[in-house]
Amino acid sequence: MMHTFFEGIFTTSTITVTNFLLCLFVSLAIGMFLALIYDRKLCSRSFLVTLALLPAVVCVVIMMVNGNVGAGVAVAGAFSLVRFRSVPGTAREIATLFLAMAAGLICGMGYLGFALLFSLILGLVMYGLNHFAFPQKHPQKFLRITIPEDLNYSDVFDDIFTSYTSTYNLVSVKTSNMGSLFKLQYHVALKDDTTEKAFIDALRCRNGNLEIALYQQEVDSYEL
Repeated sequence: MMHTFFEGIFTTSTITVTNFLLCLFVSLAIGMFLALIYDRKLCSRSFLVTLALLPAVVCVVIMMVNGNVGAGVAVAGAFSLVRFRSVPGTAREIATLFLAMAAGLICGMGYLGFALLFSLILGLVMYGLNHFAFPQKHPQKFLRITIPEDLNYSDVFDDIFTSYTSTYNLVSVKTSNMGSLFKLQYHVALKDDTTEKAFIDALRCRNGNLEIALYQQEVDSYEL
């Protein structure tokens, strides 16, 4: 029984409707499994929808190629164009997308047992690494602060950062409004998320109540 379960379902080059639907539903189930175990706090809803549908899309593409070398080259070129026109993602997101694409590829080849086993093992390993082996108790956030030009940004916020954050790092400085303002961008990790408002209030008192933005590192205009 186990040996039969891991055999490919495509014995001929012709794909039946039954086999097509079976591969499609298995790949959709794998995508839903990967989306459910992925940490929702570290990604956008659009990424979860993409993760759930990607194995099915890759599965159907592989089934339609069905050994045709020319079609395979065309599909590879199409995927390359889509990738280079898309925005960059985090290493975690890219690795998860590759996992989903590999699962869809195995389904498209007809090896449903191997696809399920691969997705189960890699999905659980990914979940374990994220939540137990390398937990992120205080995730980094982006902090953007606008200050007037006469304020020395090199150490003006150091005491506030020391009180409210476990780590902080200035990553970029940019001028705006004809040089009358500076826009600073930091990577920060709060010691306690419940002190976020007090942290922002302390910064507002120091920068003259100019604009301040604090948001998750993965949720940006470059999100997947």
